[in-house]
Amino acid sequence: MLNIIAVNCEYQSGLLGAGTALPRFSWVLDGGERRGIVQAAYRIQLAADGTDFEQSVWDSGRVDSEQSIQLAYAGPPLAPRSGYRFRVKAWDTDGIESPWSEEGLLELGLGDSHVWQAKWITPDAGAIAPDAEPAYLLRRTFEAAEAISSARVYASALGVYEVYVNGEKASDDLLAPGWTSYPSRLQYQTYDVTAALQKGGNAIGILLGDGWYKGGLGFEGKNFNYGERRAALLELHIRYADGSETVVATDDSWQSTLGAIQYSNIYHGETYDARLEPVGWSEAGGGESATEGVGWHPVELLDLPYDRLVAQENWPTKVTEVLKPVAAFVTPAGDHVLDMGQNMVGRIRFTVQAETGTKIVLRHAEVLDKDGNIYFGNLRPARQTVSYTARGGETESYAPHFTFMGFRYVRVEGYPGQENGLPLDAFVGEVMHSAMPSTGEFECSDERVNKLQQNIRWGQRGNFLDVPTDCPQRDERLGWTGDAQVFISTALFNFQGGPFFTKWLRDLKAEQHADGGVPFVIPDIVGGANSAAWGDAAVICPWTVYQYYGDKQLLEEQYESMKRWVDYIRSQGDQEFLWNSGFHFGDWLGLDAKEDSYIGATPTAFVATAYYAYSSRIVRDAARALGREEDAKRYDELYQRVVEAFRDEFTTKTGRIASPTQTAHVLALVFDLVDESVKGRVAEDLNNLIIENDYHLTTGFVGTPYLCFALSSSGYHTTAVRLLMQESYPGWLYSVSKGATTIWEHWDSIKPDGSFWSDDMNSFNHYSYGAIGDWMYRKVAGLDMDPAAPAYKRIRIEPLFGSTLLTHARAAFNSMYGTIESGWKVEGGRITVNVVVPANTTAEIVLRGATRSGTTEAGSAWTGLTELADKGASAAELESAAALELPSGIFAAEDTENGLQLHVGSGSYSFVYENSSLFQERYSIKTKLSELLMDERATEIVGRHAPMLVNGAPMNIAKGFSLKQIGENAMLRVSPEALDQILQELAAL
Repeated sequence: MLNIIAVNCEYQSGLLGAGTALPRFSWVLDGGERRGIVQAAYRIQLAADGTDFEQSVWDSGRVDSEQSIQLAYAGPPLAPRSGYRFRVKAWDTDGIESPWSEEGLLELGLGDSHVWQAKWITPDAGAIAPDAEPAYLLRRTFEAAEAISSARVYASALGVYEVYVNGEKASDDLLAPGWTSYPSRLQYQTYDVTAALQKGGNAIGILLGDGWYKGGLGFEGKNFNYGERRAALLELHIRYADGSETVVATDDSWQSTLGAIQYSNIYHGETYDARLEPVGWSEAGGGESATEGVGWHPVELLDLPYDRLVAQENWPTKVTEVLKPVAAFVTPAGDHVLDMGQNMVGRIRFTVQAETGTKIVLRHAEVLDKDGNIYFGNLRPARQTVSYTARGGETESYAPHFTFMGFRYVRVEGYPGQENGLPLDAFVGEVMHSAMPSTGEFECSDERVNKLQQNIRWGQRGNFLDVPTDCPQRDERLGWTGDAQVFISTALFNFQGGPFFTKWLRDLKAEQHADGGVPFVIPDIVGGANSAAWGDAAVICPWTVYQYYGDKQLLEEQYESMKRWVDYIRSQGDQEFLWNSGFHFGDWLGLDAKEDSYIGATPTAFVATAYYAYSSRIVRDAARALGREEDAKRYDELYQRVVEAFRDEFTTKTGRIASPTQTAHVLALVFDLVDESVKGRVAEDLNNLIIENDYHLTTGFVGTPYLCFALSSSGYHTTAVRLLMQESYPGWLYSVSKGATTIWEHWDSIKPDGSFWSDDMNSFNHYSYGAIGDWMYRKVAGLDMDPAAPAYKRIRIEPLFGSTLLTHARAAFNSMYGTIESGWKVEGGRITVNVVVPANTTAEIVLRGATRSGTTEAGSAWTGLTELADKGASAAELESAAALELPSGIFAAEDTENGLQLHVGSGSYSFVYENSSLFQERYSIKTKLSELLMDERATEIVGRHAPMLVNGAPMNIAKGFSLKQIGENAMLRVSPEALDQILQELAAL
């Protein structure tokens, strides 16, 4: 059996309004229970709507190739505003031919900017002031004949907009057209409104608010406006069965007025007076006669450019989940508060039956203070307030249109009867974010870690709202480049982020300065630029997208931007291969920072030069991937020179890191900045820095994402797991222990006594430290990729397990080739590793502590081994047999220093082997006391033979000492006999 599933075009199975002339196709192969499925050939057909595939616009014919992702269309030019159907079939290397896949849908957008017939419109300034706060209503009526074949709206706005046809909203998209680099790029959307039209009279309306374009953005009341006037642009194309077409476009025949939205702002919320909503304003009969007291006014045309218009690129923002409040209560301060049970991003929708003029006010917040009162301090000037005035009469339902809030708790004022308790069934929370499909899963034996994973996902959902924001609640919500680059790998595992980052990276490229510098935030509204680890997003992000999705097109698009950033660094200061000039955020929020500073103790020049090397290396690798060999040679030479300069400047002659911080050691290791001969020493020093700090980190934004990678990859995985499991401050599980449902900006955003870190910069939904997820998926669960074969064409499975602290873990990822799984379970000394490898890929699997002769797969030993063992075969004979005969789908098996290494094809595998020693703690004379105190069994042993080291005052002195140092320190009074006994009993653990 061979089938094609999940066929898509540009990451979507149904693509409406595509902006590319050469769309790319991908599909997933399903070979059923067979193993080792490899595609040998494929065939793609694309036909115009209304025709069959016998009249294909393009038929690739049979193409002999393994490629099944990112295949570009190669037929005649596709027509704008035209719909197509596509399908795929494939053959595998066994000669099996699949049936045709299910059909996918593709429809192109309007086309080039010069084809727009619509005009930019805004209300006439003589009737409605350009700086009026209420949302605009724009409308027009028109006639339509019968036998409508299709109807499409193409629309955009300077501001945010919603389109209504005959009283119905044209789409469930929110906050369109999204936030882009407005001076360079503006998205337009395509909506299918065929079903909304009727024969005879029709009406179309646009609701238009400030949004990111005109509303205040930025810090401390700094209102940045891209423009002074909101404007809308729309074309409605109606196609009839006879092939004729009518176009209704924005022009001077439209009318305008003000609506019920009296105020809307991204930070501050929305004010809505339902009494002012013109009845039927977007319906054919909803003009002056149907809306008493509403004056409709002319519009005026604005001379605005069209060349910045691009078809929708990102996943649109939508309501993706609806939450019901879990409780309503009255605080000690007397406030009536809803608890949504989850720190979410979006809006509250409520229903109410009230007297005319009743005013209901909702104010949103993330947490309660230590006294149980709702806490607004961390919002800074952002008000996050929704005010609704009831029309009166029948039951009314309302949710704000042009804003979003970050909140778990909602203070409610003015709801009828709330003195008797808020009715929970009258309120729901609508979760809003870019509607990215979920792609990743992780779970393990510790429910606290599972909660951490949930918090990571909720943090991403809340902050991936059209741009990767830093926080969704205060007066910021900006696309910080540093946050995006440290989290992007975790992000792309959890959710399908191809379109999301494609759009944002195109904005980054558009905002890049002439000298190659990169702003702190994208889109840029704060003005600062060029910090290491922040500007490096220009290099790291497109490369990571390429690694996950094999998106060579985006890599090609961004390649010059990547080069320009590295060349900008090279031009700085008077030392070509060091970066020791300019402003840098450094290891932002590092816990080793000086008092009253946000910048960690690792020198900024150290951080900057480390990233200089890292980005140079990535550009070299990108050049190789794109076949640019001269560039690859040039940037490889640059990379080598920067590494050499780094070593001269920041390491001692004996190979130590000159800066004694955790982050310095982390960057030196993960960016390969120290010579192989001294890596072990640097790693040991890092491990000691963690142990000496009682298994707590001091790293900030730069060091934290890589900290556990540096440890696990250097042989200190147990230390990394202990860091993950740290529940006291600072640790990932500290916030979980305090009831967090998202990732915090600060490790102690809420202190142990219930007080807050600060009002100044204290987001409770700030995804950066969620980057630990990447390590959990790759190292704990063991699901990784081979960077030389992007998109998981070659998979690496190597779980490092969870020391003695975890008994099972599992990760699954829906890759471009299909679902990959890596899971393991430990029961005593028995280890089970389950792996799923999708068709048309291979995997390298390392089973730590396993051997060929001691491993079974799917319940059976390697072919023939059981029979040989029963006959008393020697170990050498068993090894020889194992090498000759392997289970189906396993192409090679080799015993290595780390365990059994396998090369396998697609399929589901279950490996079982015994190795109880793998999970034994290995303590020695070099082990530090603080390390022993992390193990209850070891603590008990030490306490029996040297109780003062466990309960006495000497414990605090000795915690940072090794057992050898303790024995040499006469003041601690541990005899050689006691020390020997401790070591003997530790060895038996």
